[in-house]
Amino acid sequence: MTQSFDPLHLARGRSWRNRFMLAPLTNTQSHLDGTLSDEEIEWLVARARGGFGLVMTAAAYVAPSGKAWAGQLGISGDEHLPGLERLATALWEHGAVSSVQLHHGGKRADAAVSGVPLVSAFDEPAKGARALSPGEIEQVVADFAAAARRAEQAGFDGAEIHGAHGYLLTQFLEPRNARDDGWGGDYAGRTRIVREVIAAIRAGTGPDFQLGMRLSPERHGLVLDEMVTLAGEVMAAGELDYLDMSLWDVRKQPHEEIDRVRYELLLDAFTALERHATRLGVAGAIASAADVRWSLDQGVDYVVVGKGAMVDHAFATHAIADEDYTAPAFPVGRDHLRREFLGERFVDYFSRGWPHLVAD
Repeated sequence: MTQSFDPLHLARGRSWRNRFMLAPLTNTQSHLDGTLSDEEIEWLVARARGGFGLVMTAAAYVAPSGKAWAGQLGISGDEHLPGLERLATALWEHGAVSSVQLHHGGKRADAAVSGVPLVSAFDEPAKGARALSPGEIEQVVADFAAAARRAEQAGFDGAEIHGAHGYLLTQFLEPRNARDDGWGGDYAGRTRIVREVIAAIRAGTGPDFQLGMRLSPERHGLVLDEMVTLAGEVMAAGELDYLDMSLWDVRKQPHEEIDRVRYELLLDAFTALERHATRLGVAGAIASAADVRWSLDQGVDYVVVGKGAMVDHAFATHAIADEDYTAPAFPVGRDHLRREFLGERFVDYFSRGWPHLVAD
């Protein structure tokens, strides 16, 4: 039986000291130019001190056109390097493997923040977004690769490609992407950008650089069968070290009734896949040591913890030490969040977005 405290060995780079990954949580604490603030560094370093095996940044935009909110972390230019170098060093000093999540908002970017008109895989006038040209798509691929090289230069162990939650790469995966230029239409065309981004990052980074990817299995215009196929393909190809499936709740049933006939749980669709040397993780409502054990018993290799890590920076340490551990229950007070090293901008953002989870 896999134990949460067992090290996780990957095909490349350093082993994780345990099976806990910090989720890439939006926190709006970066400066307006995308450089890291002291508050964001402290939030992340506290989770390394708290025992997480892998500490990942929030989504970092790889190009200005992809910036999706004020206070978003950037990795699109060398001006972002000093803060990233400082963060990578601190995470290493506290024993955590480190990763930057690479992101482009596409039609979900914010033109008022980025100053750049919205772009997407296809024209969507209702969203004010135009289709990228083939040359611009190739530039997006190059931007992801350049951002990964920048992460490696800064001293991070690796990076994760954000292919989930309706952002740009997901927009290419939608069946509505009817492009006829090789970047849409059939399944091969719609998934091409994922393969190109992975290949470009692998070609531009060293042999020990760990590369992961986050995928959504459904909704956001996605078809579960296609996402299961894609997950199986990218794990079999051997270029990813880990796949991070964002399920919202690890015990969730498939959204579509037709999919519930085949899969009792959404998770089952992915644990059944042959993963070769790629490690499979899941995120969604993991708030206790029991949730961790249950997830590992289903056959995943690691768990991704979000809100549980917000209310307890040492969630990993506590869950390993106490099989009956449960994170503090929501709602929690703003002072509790501050004590857990969330800066004021993060507390405000969370309070506005999820007011039912904040007591005052």
